[in-house]
Amino acid sequence: MPVIWLLIIGAAAGFIATRLMRIEADIITTVVIGMVGALIGGLVLRALLAVLGFGAGLVGAILGSLVLIWLWQLYTGRK
Repeated sequence: MPVIWLLIIGAAAGFIATRLMRIEADIITTVVIGMVGALIGGLVLRALLAVLGFGAGLVGAILGSLVLIWLWQLYTGRK
């Protein structure tokens, strides 16, 4: 069940992040961006999660995804 939950949260976070950053990505890329973003956000925002609960996990996943997209654009030179 945790793997399915990770895919759902990753898809949601990736979708929101790609829309906020205005990039077009296929479904697989969107989910991967969301999952890696969730990992980054989870590591950075662990204290926030402890204080605010589940909602902070989604916020952290979205922020992590945004950072990942920004780094990807910076590295590849794409917009």
